[in-house]
Amino acid sequence: MAATLRIQSDWSQALRRDEGEAWLSCRSPGKPTLYGSLTRRGLSTEGVPDIAASEGFVVGEVTKITCLDISSGGGLGISTSTDGTMKIWQAANGEIRRQLEGHVYDVNCCRFFPSGLVVLSGGMDAQLKIWSAEDASCVVTFKGHKGGILDTAIVDRGRNVLSCSRDGTARLWDCGKSACLGVIADCGSPVNGIAVGAADNSLNLGTPEKAPSEREVGTEGKILLLAREDKKLQGVGLQSRQPVFLFVGSDAFNCCAFLSSTYILAGTQDGNIYQLDVRNTNSPIQVIHRSGAPVLSLLPYRDGFIASQGDGTCFIVQQDLDYVLDLTEADCDPVYKVASWEKQIYTCCRDGIVRRYQLSDL
Repeated sequence: MAATLRIQSDWSQALRRDEGEAWLSCRSPGKPTLYGSLTRRGLSTEGVPDIAASEGFVVGEVTKITCLDISSGGGLGISTSTDGTMKIWQAANGEIRRQLEGHVYDVNCCRFFPSGLVVLSGGMDAQLKIWSAEDASCVVTFKGHKGGILDTAIVDRGRNVLSCSRDGTARLWDCGKSACLGVIADCGSPVNGIAVGAADNSLNLGTPEKAPSEREVGTEGKILLLAREDKKLQGVGLQSRQPVFLFVGSDAFNCCAFLSSTYILAGTQDGNIYQLDVRNTNSPIQVIHRSGAPVLSLLPYRDGFIASQGDGTCFIVQQDLDYVLDLTEADCDPVYKVASWEKQIYTCCRDGIVRRYQLSDL
């Protein structure tokens, strides 16, 4: 009988070779070990790798990793998949520690709370969930969005969290009461990414129309960035719910990040990375364009940032955003998300593999 292999994000599933081939083995109690190989033949029309298995193996399903994060101490990693599951693994060697199950359909985003013991996730089922990284239990489920959740953010230590959705809204949640504290913005267009950060003191964040709930913790002086599908990057006062700025880009915005309380980044579907000053967003400080592939992830790193794109490129921009170090070239699968801890950088791709890069001093 042929062995059915479900290709997942596990590092230990197969030994991958650069030319698109991977060796694998399957051991059953009392039976000889079965050895074989996988060969990638290209991409399907849905963008999923077309995988062929050698004799004795059958490829039953191919899933892709959609997001990942590394805990604050660097010991654990979390990754999400299109099969509705998440995995917690040892960052040092990829050994799976826990599997988190509870979402329906794709899990789009995940991140560790600052403690490194709790995980926040959002999926296409429009549910936002909080999990224990220690026993894999789901301790809280938030419901309120009318469309799939595309990104999340954590306010300070995590008594409040944020989410954005295909329904065009960004919402603030109270973890202790498992309740929505309010809609921060209703954009009328999907919000693909969000980021929260402390605002420059000179920035006018607006005044709340009513007194904030006592359950809001750490929202004062914060600005929320919204990367919108309708080509707009918006800044909103987190506590006031008032618009701060609205910048129109060249295409749909996929992601955004803070470089500091003054400078921000945002990436578009047509490959532009905008650097803006929140005090004056009339024109960008600079626009970085390396290819026309979508910018999928932006992550502050040291005195610069890491970016990944839909053509498989992943690169570090350093030294006043003038020096570029390429981690991958443009012949790989799209790199959906980047995470880092100290000199280690982790990426997840459509091919279902988490890769780790060890950097020397830049």
